[in-house]
Amino acid sequence: MRLKIKHTTSYSYDAPVPYALQQLRLRPKSRSTQTVHSWQVEIRGGRRQVSFEDEHANSVDLISFDPGVREINVTCQGEVEVRDTAGVVGRHTGFVPLWLFQRTTPLTEAGPRLRALVAAFEKPEDSLAALHALSEHVLTHVRYDTEQKATDIGSEAVVEAGYGVCQDHAHVFIAAARALGYPARYVSGYLMLDDRTEQDASHAWAEAHVDGLGWVGFDISNGMSPDTRYVRVATGLDYLGTAPVSGMRFGKGREHMRVRLHVEQ
Repeated sequence: MRLKIKHTTSYSYDAPVPYALQQLRLRPKSRSTQTVHSWQVEIRGGRRQVSFEDEHANSVDLISFDPGVREINVTCQGEVEVRDTAGVVGRHTGFVPLWLFQRTTPLTEAGPRLRALVAAFEKPEDSLAALHALSEHVLTHVRYDTEQKATDIGSEAVVEAGYGVCQDHAHVFIAAARALGYPARYVSGYLMLDDRTEQDASHAWAEAHVDGLGWVGFDISNGMSPDTRYVRVATGLDYLGTAPVSGMRFGKGREHMRVRLHVEQ
């Protein structure tokens, strides 16, 4: 399936911003599951300083704000053709060794509630079946609820709350998979919805490594593995390593953000 995507992130400030730097992870790459036919990133209110690949082989643009700016807009758009591989991404590549994906981060910490969730899980012997069952197990104990707005809440707090969004489901699944001995990572990207083309946020899911298959994707919130509606953009140990926009700024003005996203076949 060939998808057309337009994603605009707008920031406005109550006062002029004297200086700011941001990292953009907004460029999908052609991989075994997808081919990027076209992709452009346009910046208004700032300029691109350098582009590079990070340790996870994600494409990153480092941008600076124009001095004294009060509004900045980042728009990316293009077309990506996606192949259905039943969620299988394939063998591990990149600069980071596979064992690093078993490392705990503050957002994927296995505290007592997460460990209890894992202890209650009846793990099938087959690894692929076990990970699919784990995805269902997480969704059973952590319902999907858009009332969860925070981006810095860890897996332990999510399990305690009992609800979350796709980002939270990914963190809980990753923490549980690592606790069971599987390397796991966070994925940010886009999902074409069946009922509308306009969205207000990008999507997130998880991948776990299975011997003999490589990386396999699991969208816990939707109870499935990624298909031709999913475009992978960035991977990392957790959300912080894949955030579409992250950085630092000087200034006292409050920040207001708006996201507009359009995904269609």
